[in-house]
Amino acid sequence: MVDTTRSAAPTTGTSLKGSVGVAGIVFLVIAAAAPLTAVAGSLPVMVAIGNGAGAPLAYVVAAAVLLVFSVGYAAMSSEVTDTGAFYAYVTQGLGRSSGLGAAALALLAYTTIQAAIYGLAASTLRDVVLRFGGPDLPWWLWAVVLLGVVALLGYRSIDLGARVLGFLLVAEIALIVLLSVAVLVRGGAHGVDAASFTPSAFLSGSPGIALMFAIGSFVGFEATAIYGEEARDPRRTVPVATYVAVATIGVLYAVASWAVVLAFGSDEVQAAAQADPAGLTFVAASTFLGGTAADVMMVMLVTSLFAALLAFHNAIARYAFALARAGYAPRRLMEVHPRHGSPHAGSLVQTASAVVLVGVFALAGADPVLELFTWMAGVSIVAILAVMVLTSVAIIAYFRSVGSGRTLWHTTVAPVLGTLGLVGITVLVIANFTTLIGGSRVLAIAFLALVAATFLGGTAVGRWRRPARRSA
Repeated sequence: MVDTTRSAAPTTGTSLKGSVGVAGIVFLVIAAAAPLTAVAGSLPVMVAIGNGAGAPLAYVVAAAVLLVFSVGYAAMSSEVTDTGAFYAYVTQGLGRSSGLGAAALALLAYTTIQAAIYGLAASTLRDVVLRFGGPDLPWWLWAVVLLGVVALLGYRSIDLGARVLGFLLVAEIALIVLLSVAVLVRGGAHGVDAASFTPSAFLSGSPGIALMFAIGSFVGFEATAIYGEEARDPRRTVPVATYVAVATIGVLYAVASWAVVLAFGSDEVQAAAQADPAGLTFVAASTFLGGTAADVMMVMLVTSLFAALLAFHNAIARYAFALARAGYAPRRLMEVHPRHGSPHAGSLVQTASAVVLVGVFALAGADPVLELFTWMAGVSIVAILAVMVLTSVAIIAYFRSVGSGRTLWHTTVAPVLGTLGLVGITVLVIANFTTLIGGSRVLAIAFLALVAATFLGGTAVGRWRRPARRSA
């Protein structure tokens, strides 16, 4: 039976505190998207093995699907305020067992993407230190440093984290915009053209791979609702932040990726990406902004990855808090820090889990990028897409069950269209999953089985285990 309770947050003592506004939440979402990481890391791969010059349109398609999904998502956020976001929405629409299955998938998605980013961030930080004459230290040591800083900020109030991310993101986005403007003003390598946004360019090569990386760049989208309890006015803040975040990310990525394509020329960019995927964006920056700008971009790639780490740390801690408050996780995890108003116990547990997961790869001698980053990012993208499909279906079911004064567009049409779009993207991702995680079919099957088992395990817990009684 569907629980139609409108607010999942209980009484005083188990509610998070904060005064973050629209700008703060948007910063947290964009931080998780890691703009510079997408432009300097994902984009070259999309161009090299995806659809070449058509990659920018993949960001437009991904943003369009998510904006349609956001219509029902924003409407739901006004009905239910809970730090468990996707978990809470699926529970309200499809019931407890499906809700816990979604929670398990969300935890898997955010835990694996954070571990993936630790690998990439540590490797990048090591390269930056070496470039500027520093010591040659193992990547895992830099991962420990990053873990410590993220743990400290994650333990504190969300307002502090939002301020830190806000500063880093302003600088990061400014550099991306500066590069884009420089390329467009100077006419790129062979003039400005709109070939990247034509259907023929988008459908060339392997558009599924490009779309896969594009949708992966929006992982962390749920954060708009995750921080609802810590917002000044959740009913207004969350919907506005959702639309602003998705539109901002979509426009920023589409324009920046178009500029990188033009920096080499629509006909030549794929060959350039295949020859040097790691350096593609940095070469563009050096050519149009100068060598110093390229060095600054390398440093800011580290801060971009750090911002994403902090954003996902906060999301995981709040999921643990929501599950504990609902009675499905240890009581200790729902404690709220008396001064910071943060889920500090969940933050500590999240730090410990990150140490274990990253430590396993380090002890195994795994490559931090080719194995830790690639494998864990692949698992995360599949898991989060599955959660979003479940959430979209749950939104439809919820409004059919309880009714609403909202229009049919908000409660049915947009959610149905969003579901179809997300299902289509999910099919493309699974079809290209072996490529995404490095070419091993056996490994691909194992990871997809892990995602399925996680959901089934969560639903089993919801079906057979009664929640522990919690005091307010």
